[in-house]
Amino acid sequence: MATVILLGTLDTKGVEYDYLRQRVQQLGCEVILIDAGVKGSPQVQPDIPHEQVAQAAGVDVAQLAAQGDRGAAVAAMARGATQIVLDLFKQGRVHGIFGLGGSGGSAIVSQVMRALPIGVPKLVVSTMAAGDTRPYVGSADITMMYSVVDIAGINRISERILTNAAAGISGMAHAYESFKAASSGKPLIGATMFGVTTPCVDEARKYLEARGYEVLVFHATGTGGQSMETLVKDGFLAGVLDCTTTELADELVGGVLSAGPHRLEAAGAQGIPQVVSLGALDMVNFGPMDSVPEKFKQRNLYKHNETVTLMRTTVEENAELGGIIARKLNQASGPVVVFIPLRGVSLIDVEGGPFHDPQADQALIENLTTNLKPEIEVHKLDMDINDPRFARAMASRLDEYVQTRLKQPGHVSSAS
Repeated sequence: MATVILLGTLDTKGVEYDYLRQRVQQLGCEVILIDAGVKGSPQVQPDIPHEQVAQAAGVDVAQLAAQGDRGAAVAAMARGATQIVLDLFKQGRVHGIFGLGGSGGSAIVSQVMRALPIGVPKLVVSTMAAGDTRPYVGSADITMMYSVVDIAGINRISERILTNAAAGISGMAHAYESFKAASSGKPLIGATMFGVTTPCVDEARKYLEARGYEVLVFHATGTGGQSMETLVKDGFLAGVLDCTTTELADELVGGVLSAGPHRLEAAGAQGIPQVVSLGALDMVNFGPMDSVPEKFKQRNLYKHNETVTLMRTTVEENAELGGIIARKLNQASGPVVVFIPLRGVSLIDVEGGPFHDPQADQALIENLTTNLKPEIEVHKLDMDINDPRFARAMASRLDEYVQTRLKQPGHVSSAS
């Protein structure tokens, strides 16, 4: 039977969780109700009480409540709940997880969800779902559903919302329990792409698929890069074709599509082959034109569409980016190959394009190659990044390294 974890603060949301438990059980799922609240007695009897959750975090629930520090309590209960849910998952008792709440409740349950593997159904009904959901979702496959009204009892609106939510998590849990993968177990390759590097990645993907790989393409929008790095850490990928490292520019300059400070580190840490290029490092991303910070208004700006404005990176920024990339790649424990397109790193960085700036590109290339370890393989090709020959050269080199690794004695294939 499919099992659904209901996780929440039962001292304040017990009525709602009791309603959900009944609905999910009626839909044929077993329910494990976990209490992550600390304030007082739960409004409904849980299967795993808050004392046990706190104990899993190495704290005492009574002391947490007495301290009156809501932030510390949320952090501790999220930590304990994560440990309990991961233990249940290892026992094969998690086919879906559900939570509801405001900012605090959503923070607890989403932290637990992010610790579970991609593919496990995750659903949150939240008052925060109509705003910026990135702090809750991160790079995980979490579904957030707006509660419309505050989560304060069962009423004509919340009843319908919660009924739909119960049906959603129950259906996903049943599907997860009975899922049989249709894929053939081909080695997985992660590739990063942006609109301005699409021709490159499309050509490389075709090349790799013809050689028996399954290629997962990640849109380099911050969360895309984070998602790829998560799959690397979880052991899914046999290699990485990191054509589009643009998220590093947003992290450095302050654009809206940063993947955080640890982008371009997972493959090196895991020792899997990575072929890296400089795709879209000519740009930093902002929203509509009027959202560009005042300090950047006089820079070279390009209206990509109504919702996206691109800003050309400078000579100084490109030099710094070259050093950053070199430092990250120098730490890699596995094969690293760098491909450098000498005639442009994006569709709009080519001769005649709005971001064509040979000096900025040269600063990037020089500082990268100067700081890379001598043993790291570097290919400088006299073509732009979207030239089909450039794409095939990258893909071919990655194929060679991945095949070598797959043939090593004792190699364990990537996660399925």
